[in-house]
Amino acid sequence: MTHTPPEQTPVSPSKSSRTSSNQPAPLRSLAGSNKESWLTRLSRQAVLRQLRALNRGTLSVHENGQTLHFGQADSDGLHAEIHVHDAAAYSTIASNGSVGSGEAYIHGFWSTPDLTAVTRLFVRNLDVLDAMETGIARLGAPALKWLHWLNRNTLDGSRRNIQAHYDLGNSLFENFLDPSMMYSAAIFPPSEDDLEQAQWNKLKRICNKLELTADDHLLEIGTGWGSMAIYAATHYGCRVTTTTLSDEQYAFTAQRIRELGLEDRITLLLKDYRELEGQYDKLVSIEMIEAVGHEYFRNYFETCAARLKPHGLMLLQAITIRDQRYDQARRSVDFIQRYIFPGGSLPSISLIGELTRKHTDLAMLHLEDIGSHYARTLRHWHHNLIAARGELQHLGYDDAFFRLWEFYLCYCEGGFIERSIGTAQVLLSKPDARPKLDLYAMGE
Repeated sequence: MTHTPPEQTPVSPSKSSRTSSNQPAPLRSLAGSNKESWLTRLSRQAVLRQLRALNRGTLSVHENGQTLHFGQADSDGLHAEIHVHDAAAYSTIASNGSVGSGEAYIHGFWSTPDLTAVTRLFVRNLDVLDAMETGIARLGAPALKWLHWLNRNTLDGSRRNIQAHYDLGNSLFENFLDPSMMYSAAIFPPSEDDLEQAQWNKLKRICNKLELTADDHLLEIGTGWGSMAIYAATHYGCRVTTTTLSDEQYAFTAQRIRELGLEDRITLLLKDYRELEGQYDKLVSIEMIEAVGHEYFRNYFETCAARLKPHGLMLLQAITIRDQRYDQARRSVDFIQRYIFPGGSLPSISLIGELTRKHTDLAMLHLEDIGSHYARTLRHWHHNLIAARGELQHLGYDDAFFRLWEFYLCYCEGGFIERSIGTAQVLLSKPDARPKLDLYAMGE
């Protein structure tokens, strides 16, 4: 049987039918393993050999009525299970590495009762994960890098990349986000697990750190669906200028602003951050930097510094990668970059410090890691996505699309739990700023 790999663009529903052209291949029973190609047999041997190196946590692989066991028990008892439904899973993983594991899941070649546990296990065993990128997988790496280069964030490229993700349809996001429509890490108060309340708590924390007042003109880079701009304008009485590259987000936010009668306080733009002009008292950017791209990080911070008045403050909320993994991440392309956020990349904390120190007059005043809160946020989103599966199918989002997004959410949740990625709120200041830095407001 010929195995057709996923297309080279993020799986997205068309406006007419919303049925992805990336349908999973028909499942093939492992019972006919004697008919498998030599490549499939070699791929299986290679993948299982790599799994034998697992030593932090355990894995059970169920196939053809048998169960294979790998790994060693870790202190917290981390255990994952994988059910292989199609031998093509092995050749897909062997040829495309960790990206291939996601592709095989999208096609239905394997499944698991706990996708987050699978992700955690491999993040905890990074040597095994790295080994998957060797061998045959090396042959496909140049193609992945070429595709990623084509998605670089030039002015035109940024618009295409943002629209590839955020213009999938507001109905998709409305079905798994909470009513606040915030698509970023929440901050959960102690003993609270309500996602919407945690999102409002996050915005309050941001505004407190910025010491926002009615006299301020706040610039927001990355509008989302308008929640931050509306919250700041209604709770603090300040003026807000906010910009996005997503047509869907722009239309949604414009309608919210009109309905709330906030046209006099909120200016909504459909512009690239590099095209902004003027200076502002405060600047906020919530999980937008991940869409900037490695080669444009310096320009991003230079632009932010230029848009602030001499007494200005900036609050950056960013998903970050471990400092020790940043250089490797620059040289590779992962599942998220390939199928979810084309052109995307994560900065590290040390990189943020280095770029602001060398190329701007911004000083880092405060840093808070909220990565554990992101894991909880993603868990809520995943549960909401599962609950909305029937509605999403009715809207035309097919099974392959659903598995893609399920893999994406659990992939990220596992990364945050294992702290291979984090989320930081970073407060930066211009030279003339004299913030109070109230520790209570900072959330200490």
